[in-house]
Amino acid sequence: MLEKAEKRRGTAAGQEQTLNYMPGFGNDFETESLPGALPQGQNSPQKCNYGLYAEQLSGSPFTAPRGTNERSWLYRIRPSVRHTGRFRRIDYPLWKTAPHIVEHSLALGQLRWSPLPVPTGTLNFLEGIRTMTTAGDALTQAGMAAHVYAFNADMMDDYFFNADGELLIVPEAGAIQVFTELGKMDVEPSEICLVPRGTMFKVTRVGEEQVWRGYICENYGAKFTLPDRGPIGANCLANPRDFKTPVAAYEDKETPCRVQVKWCGSFHMVEIGHSPLDVVAWHGNYAPYKYDLKTFSPVGAILFDHPDPSIFTVLTAPSGEEGTANVDFVIFPPRWLVAEHTFRPPWYHRNIMSEFMGLIYGRYDAKEEGFVPGGMSLHNMMLAHGPDFSGFEKASNGELKPVKLDNTMAFMFETRFPQQLTKFAGELETLQDDYIDCWSGLERKFDGTPGIK
Repeated sequence: MLEKAEKRRGTAAGQEQTLNYMPGFGNDFETESLPGALPQGQNSPQKCNYGLYAEQLSGSPFTAPRGTNERSWLYRIRPSVRHTGRFRRIDYPLWKTAPHIVEHSLALGQLRWSPLPVPTGTLNFLEGIRTMTTAGDALTQAGMAAHVYAFNADMMDDYFFNADGELLIVPEAGAIQVFTELGKMDVEPSEICLVPRGTMFKVTRVGEEQVWRGYICENYGAKFTLPDRGPIGANCLANPRDFKTPVAAYEDKETPCRVQVKWCGSFHMVEIGHSPLDVVAWHGNYAPYKYDLKTFSPVGAILFDHPDPSIFTVLTAPSGEEGTANVDFVIFPPRWLVAEHTFRPPWYHRNIMSEFMGLIYGRYDAKEEGFVPGGMSLHNMMLAHGPDFSGFEKASNGELKPVKLDNTMAFMFETRFPQQLTKFAGELETLQDDYIDCWSGLERKFDGTPGIK
């Protein structure tokens, strides 16, 4: 079944285009951009229609249990072996992979940054990626990296795939088009998209903004999936039907192109004479998808106390240890606060998990100032954090009537591993040296006498 088409502004040139999507999370899809391109009743016929080549893209071992087995069959103009050749090493010095060598001199602490500066030169999506933290070890397929990006040029003849992990892309400013082997996705701020490990793609600009900026979670471990709802039941949180997978689309271009690969933390490039985005039809369950964060259905306290932030988990990547994620993607969306006799913002806490946080728009309810859209913070494992002084005073003394938190969308990449700061992050000019001072007003109130102070 096709979802209703979306009509969006095209690239920076201003053209319009209509994209179709297929609804559902983890479904087994089938789609073709030419009639009859998709074989029926078998995967690998002796000869494919249109002179296409059949090829399987596997996202799991062949023998993985059916519930976690992922693969798609692609029917393409050339097999992928023709999209490679004699690679040569290239370098993206500001894109780091775990474990990386710690080269900064910054001491341990709670950290916060203002937004990434607007690029002064011409940068495409790949050239605009900057790693803030890494965690775990990509070679053992455990952990993650948190990146930010800012760019102002299209990947016209440059294509990329990441063998180290899947990429969860979170735009903050400027809509983008992500053209993958399996189809096109238009993704705007308040939406996210995921490009599976090993999937070829390129990114171009949508609209006429001044900068295209956002965040990326590079997940080295088991793929993102929907969290179990437990006692919540069958509905709410991120509902499967709201995830959209693109329909087949291909690029038949016979011009010089460059394919770039990230593999075990190193980068390689090969020049070819055609576009590698040449999949005319495909079927399977290993595919990219997008999701509108505004469709997340939050649940929360309706009498007293503040629930754990885990109830705002959109996607989780399991670690193999039950209940402990390799990485969670958590959001803090618009919602009503109605709890009685309750301190409503997130409480002060120390956590075994490490939290990298960003703000897409609006204001985060635990921080009255300093945390702005495009900014980010890092609260590593067992480092105390919580509402700033102004937020504490406001929440402690405000009238406890129903209040709607509106026009806000914050998120968190949360991992079981400590997040190591990169040199770029440690020396970034937007690092807020005074962040720790936001708690300085939290003075002693205890005086030994009974009663609420």
